[in-house]
Amino acid sequence: MSIVSCTINNRKVSIDCKDCESLREMLVRSGHFSVRDSDDCEGFAGSDTILFNDTPVYANLMLALQAEGAVIRTPDGLGDSRHLTVIQQAMIDAGIVQSAYNIPAAALLLTWLLEHEKNPSKEAIDKVLSGIFIRDTGYEHFYLAVKLATEKLAFGSYKTPVSPSFRENLTYIGKPKSKVDGPQLVAGESSFVEDRVLPGYASMVVLRSPYAHAYIKKIDTKKAEAMEGVIAIITAENCPDVFYMQAGQGNPEPSPHDRRLLNWKVRHVGDRVAAIVAETEEQAIAAKAAISVEYEVLKPVFSVEEAMAEDAPLVHNGIVEYRVGAPADLDEYNKSADKRDGKVIYQFPLHGDIHHNVASAAHGHIGDIEKGFTQAEAVVERTYQTSQIQCTPLEPHVCYAKIDNGRLVLHVSTQVPWHVRRIVAWVCQIPENKIHVIKEKVGGGYGSKQDILVEDLVGYATWLTGKPIYYRNTREEEFIANSTRHPMRVTVKMGATKEGYLTAVYMDVRANTGPYGNHCLTVPMNACSKTLPLLKCDNMQFDVITYYTNIPPTGAYQGYGAPKGTYGLMVCMAELADKLGIDYYDMAMKNKVEPGYMLEILKGLGEGREGNVVPVGSCGLDQALKQGAKMIAWGKKEVSEDPDWKIGKGFAMIQQGSGLPGLDHANAWAKLLTDGTFQIFSGGADLGTGLDTISVKMISEAFCVDMDSVTVVSGDTDSCTFDTGAYASSGTFFSGNASYLASEDLKKNLLTEAALQMGESFDDLICRAPGEVYSTKTGKTLGYGKLSHDALTGTGRGQVMGRASFTTNASSIPYGAHFAQVAVNVKTGQVKVQKFYALQDAGTPINPELALCQMYGAALKSIGHTLSEQMVLDSNGRCVSANFTDYGVPMIWEKPDDFKAVLIDINDDAGPYGAKSISEIATNGAAPAIATAIHDACGIWMRSWPFSAEKILKELGKI
Repeated sequence: MSIVSCTINNRKVSIDCKDCESLREMLVRSGHFSVRDSDDCEGFAGSDTILFNDTPVYANLMLALQAEGAVIRTPDGLGDSRHLTVIQQAMIDAGIVQSAYNIPAAALLLTWLLEHEKNPSKEAIDKVLSGIFIRDTGYEHFYLAVKLATEKLAFGSYKTPVSPSFRENLTYIGKPKSKVDGPQLVAGESSFVEDRVLPGYASMVVLRSPYAHAYIKKIDTKKAEAMEGVIAIITAENCPDVFYMQAGQGNPEPSPHDRRLLNWKVRHVGDRVAAIVAETEEQAIAAKAAISVEYEVLKPVFSVEEAMAEDAPLVHNGIVEYRVGAPADLDEYNKSADKRDGKVIYQFPLHGDIHHNVASAAHGHIGDIEKGFTQAEAVVERTYQTSQIQCTPLEPHVCYAKIDNGRLVLHVSTQVPWHVRRIVAWVCQIPENKIHVIKEKVGGGYGSKQDILVEDLVGYATWLTGKPIYYRNTREEEFIANSTRHPMRVTVKMGATKEGYLTAVYMDVRANTGPYGNHCLTVPMNACSKTLPLLKCDNMQFDVITYYTNIPPTGAYQGYGAPKGTYGLMVCMAELADKLGIDYYDMAMKNKVEPGYMLEILKGLGEGREGNVVPVGSCGLDQALKQGAKMIAWGKKEVSEDPDWKIGKGFAMIQQGSGLPGLDHANAWAKLLTDGTFQIFSGGADLGTGLDTISVKMISEAFCVDMDSVTVVSGDTDSCTFDTGAYASSGTFFSGNASYLASEDLKKNLLTEAALQMGESFDDLICRAPGEVYSTKTGKTLGYGKLSHDALTGTGRGQVMGRASFTTNASSIPYGAHFAQVAVNVKTGQVKVQKFYALQDAGTPINPELALCQMYGAALKSIGHTLSEQMVLDSNGRCVSANFTDYGVPMIWEKPDDFKAVLIDINDDAGPYGAKSISEIATNGAAPAIATAIHDACGIWMRSWPFSAEKILKELGKI
């Protein structure tokens, strides 16, 4: 041990540290937990950024001993949540404080920049942020934050509008207001699961399979169990014999229950073999190394084509069971089952056939597809391939569990707290009332935290041992053992008249679900359900088949299956337009849907049941197309001064959903406190997107009180009421509607109480600022505080509360159009996105500044998927790009030169104050927009993503 003396945040300290300890470890141990780790000391993400003698450095890459005599500044030293600096407040106001895992580090860097430059250039901002990875906001509004801060410092107020405002008749809805948890997040205060861990916890590590496909013949844990500090080792031999599904979606789930906590058969490199619980992480790691495992290695399958082959190895060959709808020949079907494979349990028929590696299937049509193709004067049939990509949340999957008063308490980073409770209860075989799930702030989810990927194992280990346990994935485990996007092969056949009117559209989707069936029906279905309804066509058909393979697991990812389906459908339409000699934009305008058009195709696109046929409702697609075409100067050919660079333009029509009509369910309740302030309790899970702010705004708007007068509690299974979760773009529409209706119910009950206390008629009373009931008839007033106090006296009628439950069959679809201008270097194959314009109809944007940043973040994420991101597997199924550097996420200097997000103002009849969803749809446009732009630039069609330089050159015939 050595003593290091240094100055941290203007305070001189002397700290004992180990000679091998990193500077970040020392800082965190000293209470500076805002210096976080997202990349396991890779030196990429920047979560560990500090100022070291006035120079930005990565604390993970320095030894603590190097800090002797140094002056150090950490993000938490800038200002606390009640005393924010100008730059911290500007960051909140600009909308860039969302999931916020890296936001304190970014605030420190921007503070340092403004200390050195009063009016930094865009290039200077790029440079100072070049070492920090931000996934959720797409970097664009960082320039706005700096501009706002410089204006505040120079003039005392902002001169630049933060964002557009909507709905002049409203005060809070549609207006940029500070995100309610922004101060806590930007200041780097305790927010995340890791910040809740108390001393004395046990650590868990997981022994993972080195093989893609193998039986465990023997596992010997005796030596490991005898080692110092080891508390428990869980294997397939001693774990519960419960089969379940990790997908956090509706119950009964449209996914097979095909996994156990630990299996006798491993199905991918990185699959669970054993879980080791010890007093320290070092002891758990040492015990893991002492476990001996004997495998019977099997031949793996990695692609859809391999899984479809006649004699393909079977990923699952166990007993098949059905909760309902079992086929008559099931006993015969199960005769060839191998008990080592476990079980596959279908909650209801999904048309699976594990003897042919089929996890699920769906088929549907409207009209007469063959007749439609006969009527066509031109037909194009093309196949488009998409790769496996990772969600890359900065905060990895993490769980802290403990026993409190005989109950299992889980501190989790999740999108679905209620599904976590349900699934962990199944695994532990205990009732749900014995489990308390606390959703902490989520440092990035993007769909992957819709799945219960670590909570099941941590929860069971805690229930088994009675010990508090903390577990956190390594960054490699995020890649090899977590949800990724399903690779798909999408074949589209499309026919049209010579004028460009569609006569028939057929989609054949073959999806790769990997070793387990998380979302194996619903993700591939989305490739059709979120794309085909964009088009007016009387004859449509789809076939969707999902296959088991031995790639790393797949699951939910923002956009679900829509990015892949949109890529195939839009590019095929562009290819058909090219064949017909028609402008792609003109063809889109002729075939796009419009309000009132009946979406018959939805009948076959339900999640395991018949879907709801509805007409197109509020729709900003026409405006988005027209405005986007004008912005990008569609039809004008751009020519580069360098002959090696060819410039082209492209676009895509896009849509998504606003939750799942007829399936999703949200609840909320609210109460008036004794001093006239309010609390609202939402079952919804805020992922950083601003859902809590939406709930607060519902109260503020209803009662004419400022947002500081409202506190929100959300995602806590003890204090809140049920919500299906933050997925399928449901947050604003479902959870927001529940909060809106709870506010209205509270308002009705408050005015009822006021009428009794004031001796007035209910119909004559209104709520008004600054927080009182007013009689329009007599002019009497009653403050909320006095009203509440009198209601809670010994003669009162009780606390004034409101509650609401929201379900609907309404389908409030957000629409949009994304336009791209790219430059392609025909010598090197390099692609530069020069312009990218995302235009979207979100109904009423309740938090417009946050909505814009979500559009930027999702669009840039999609650009990364299109051009660079890819999980690369070697011949044995091992991911060789299981880190940030090799994987290829876009950084600030890789975003489009001209990047714009535009909100199309369309009011929706069913949404809260007319709102629809906003962020998920923005992942759908980049691949088809860039693909059609590349064709416009140099005449080639890119039919598999990512569009690497090598693929470009191959298509150009250069290699």
